[in-house]
Amino acid sequence: MRERPLYILPAIIIAQFFCTSLWFAGNAVISNLIVDYQLSEKDLGHIISAVQFGFISGTLSYALLNLADRFPPSRVFFLSAVFGALANFLIVIEGQSLTTILSLRFLTGFFLAGIYPVGMKIAADYYEKGLGKALGFLVGALVLGTAFPHLLKSIGGNLPWRMVIKGTSLLCLSGGFIILGLVPDGPYRKAGKKLDLSAIYRIFKNPPFKKAAFGYFGHMWELYAFWVFVPVILTNYLKIHPEINLNIPLWSFLIIAIGGLACVIGGYISEKKGVKKTAATALLLSGICCLMSPLLLEQASLWLLIIFLLFWGMVVIADSPLFSTLVAQSASPEIKGTALTIVNCIGFSITIVSIQLLNSLINETNAHYIFVILFIGPLFGLLSLYRKSRS
Repeated sequence: MRERPLYILPAIIIAQFFCTSLWFAGNAVISNLIVDYQLSEKDLGHIISAVQFGFISGTLSYALLNLADRFPPSRVFFLSAVFGALANFLIVIEGQSLTTILSLRFLTGFFLAGIYPVGMKIAADYYEKGLGKALGFLVGALVLGTAFPHLLKSIGGNLPWRMVIKGTSLLCLSGGFIILGLVPDGPYRKAGKKLDLSAIYRIFKNPPFKKAAFGYFGHMWELYAFWVFVPVILTNYLKIHPEINLNIPLWSFLIIAIGGLACVIGGYISEKKGVKKTAATALLLSGICCLMSPLLLEQASLWLLIIFLLFWGMVVIADSPLFSTLVAQSASPEIKGTALTIVNCIGFSITIVSIQLLNSLINETNAHYIFVILFIGPLFGLLSLYRKSRS
């Protein structure tokens, strides 16, 4: 077999980071959208949710149509990047209403379904061995993108918001061209020959796939809820200790971004300890953080709190690329793209439930205790990962 070029993985990582910048561009300028287009503060949550619902709808559509398996995934990635960049860019045009903004953010999320899971599919087509390490870098890039709006906010966000939107659209286009020009079909790709609407049903009949997928679902119950509420945790701490000066956006960035490093480290560890064992260890540690959160969120020491949140920020995401590795390895080659996409679809749907649950409880009870609920996810994931299959 022809030797894999060294630039393949860096090209996929850079393209993935460039293109997924669309996801978080709206978060970075959302306050500007509200002011310039005379929207209400209550519209903020709707605008953020529109991208998530778009991504869920997109992943479901891409999975049902087997797009990443029936067609060259690099082309699927490129076309998704073009349409995603266009939907993102159109927000800068004057005269937007809430309806058009929600529609454009929904479409941005929809076409991200052809970028994030398809990028992992492309990596899986190149890395039969060492896939955990490769996806560790890939998800690490996504984590940095997730944290990036907090960094923008911490340094003042002096860039005109339209420049941010135009810049991220240009980055997305560049990422699409990188994949199209530098990353052809991988040596382990096996194309699906025809539309198979039963593919989703069939892959869930596969016990190893089902274990990996359910482990991922448990992980996703905790992950985005933790990320969303990191600033809330820090804000609540400052309310109790008003004498302390803390840059909340900067520390929110650091607590989330350190997870990118954890993804890379986890990928290397998995090559020695095994993908399943490494994923389970990270999931167990993040579950322990959920259980310990009431004790550590109520104590007085700022630095003990910061150290705890940094550790939680590492273990809460370190298993993500490893579960995707297990999903890819347990699926048949001709439906690998569909498998990764539908797992993303269900996983992101679960995040909406856990986030809304915490959001409904945070003003009804002691905020320090609500994060124990997130333990449900790691517990479910671990039980699923190690349950015995029926003969």
